[in-house]
Amino acid sequence: MGFEQGLSGLNAASENLDVIGNNVANAGTVGFKQSVAQFADMYASTLAGSGAAPGIGVRVADVAQQFAQGNITTTNNSLDMAINGNGFFRMDNNGSISYSRNGQFQMNNLGYIVDNQGNKLTGFLPNALGAIVSTTPVDIQIPTTGLQPTATTSVLAGVNLNSTSTVPTTVPFNPTDSTSYTSSTSTTIYDSLGGSHTASLYFVKTAANAWQTYLTVDGLPAAGTALTPLAFNTSGALTTAMPVSTTFTPAGGGAAQTVKFDFTGTTQFGASFGVNSLSQNGYTSGQLTGFTTGSDGLVTGNYSNGQTKTLAQVALTNFSNEQGLQPLGNNQWAQTAASGTPLVGAPGTSSLGVLQTSATEDSNVDLTTQLVDMITAQRNYQANAQTIKTEDQIMQTIVSLQ
Repeated sequence: MGFEQGLSGLNAASENLDVIGNNVANAGTVGFKQSVAQFADMYASTLAGSGAAPGIGVRVADVAQQFAQGNITTTNNSLDMAINGNGFFRMDNNGSISYSRNGQFQMNNLGYIVDNQGNKLTGFLPNALGAIVSTTPVDIQIPTTGLQPTATTSVLAGVNLNSTSTVPTTVPFNPTDSTSYTSSTSTTIYDSLGGSHTASLYFVKTAANAWQTYLTVDGLPAAGTALTPLAFNTSGALTTAMPVSTTFTPAGGGAAQTVKFDFTGTTQFGASFGVNSLSQNGYTSGQLTGFTTGSDGLVTGNYSNGQTKTLAQVALTNFSNEQGLQPLGNNQWAQTAASGTPLVGAPGTSSLGVLQTSATEDSNVDLTTQLVDMITAQRNYQANAQTIKTEDQIMQTIVSLQ
């Protein structure tokens, strides 16, 4: 009888319409992945295994998820992230791990980066030296504590000394007497408490192609005020000047510190005195003013003292069989035996995609295709209903023969 085949066709077409309707309903859901109903025919099996025989209908073999890339749309939220390529965000809910393509994130009152369900984004943290350690991902928490000060330990000074300058007639060197030195420059250095101090360098020409350098800190001579002699060849290149260290005890309670001065890059040409480079490696304390996330997932903090610091790195996860993931709702999936073991890594490594910040990934539902599929599913439903109606008419004809 054709009733069973028609009924199975109605059930299959109805479930197909359910799948299409769910796709259409989530056309605007960030990170949503559409599904497709896959069908299989059914045959009655016998021990004899006879050949030609009509089937007994159809069934929905699987509702397969389609993880094709959705369009990426920019947003005004700096915490939003979109994955361009393969991978999922790894989310933690009190130890329960789920996976998502929805990168609509915000920061909660404890500094954790969370989604709209409160699940915490996980990633890798830096070690004491600031290098990211790719171990088991942990919840990413943006620290609210300030950046500790770092005392200056080295100064790199590259200047041009005027070869036409004359030897000063006033001796000995006196930082308060401009006639006792040829040229000078200064930079700010920092002590262990973050206090700033003015380090002044003085250059005194002693003979042709020969100079002597001196140092004061906050106007006071430092230990070993005469730093090092500088010698140049006839081409103006520095020939003798090894890095030299000096010590000073800052006012204000900071610890005594040693600072190394390096004059690499200093030249002596027949041009006016000029500073080509002058840098030091210390800084005062600073407060976090904001942070950014790079395409490689590195979360970098920006501080009020002009410094930056790596805070964390977002972790992505991929699976050998994405379609084996179990949908949980709320834009979340769970690992299953069919999906395989999660492969965790940094964005842009292995098969993982890269991140785009201030952006989200749209649903991958194509409304035009879905509406055409809906019409086809509706026609399938009507056709199966027609087979049941026809079978009913045949039954009535048979009954009327009696």
